[in-house]
Amino acid sequence: MEKYGAGSIVVCDYDPNWPALFEQERTSITNALGASALAIEHVGSTAVPGLPSKPIIDLLVGVVSLEQATQRCIAPMEARGYKYVPEYASWLPGELFFRKGPPGPWTHHVHVMEPSHPRWEALVVFRDYLRAHPEAARAYAGIKRALAASSKADIAAYRTGKTTFVEATTAKARAWRANAGDR
Repeated sequence: MEKYGAGSIVVCDYDPNWPALFEQERTSITNALGASALAIEHVGSTAVPGLPSKPIIDLLVGVVSLEQATQRCIAPMEARGYKYVPEYASWLPGELFFRKGPPGPWTHHVHVMEPSHPRWEALVVFRDYLRAHPEAARAYAGIKRALAASSKADIAAYRTGKTTFVEATTAKARAWRANAGDR
């Protein structure tokens, strides 16, 4: 069983400080990576106002080339307190994954990838859809709280339990985005 940080999975009420924590970290990463960082997005549940979440700020960092990022980004990120987790490449192909914080629970996750990677678009459109559709965010909150209670410290079970909702909602989000472009 893949364990979650230092104990059970906890889904907290929305913290209005999360956007400011993202901005602080965006500045730090921008300073660390310079021109290597093309874009930095706040994704995940902490990026959706009002949505309960694990208290981990997820950052999506766009780079020109993952190969180039492997050479240029790991050391500067580690200097900022991030731990590169290369074993996640099998779970998250096409990206570099970093986490920061005490040895569990983590406070920040950074996903470094090329903006052309399909996961980039999926993460952003899912976030945008939840921001624009509070009923979907409420449904997601219920699923997350139930899974946190039933999964205990098994993060793989928690992630897997969200898959059906996330995939269905991402499909709706893509259709919503496509229709919004027709206006």
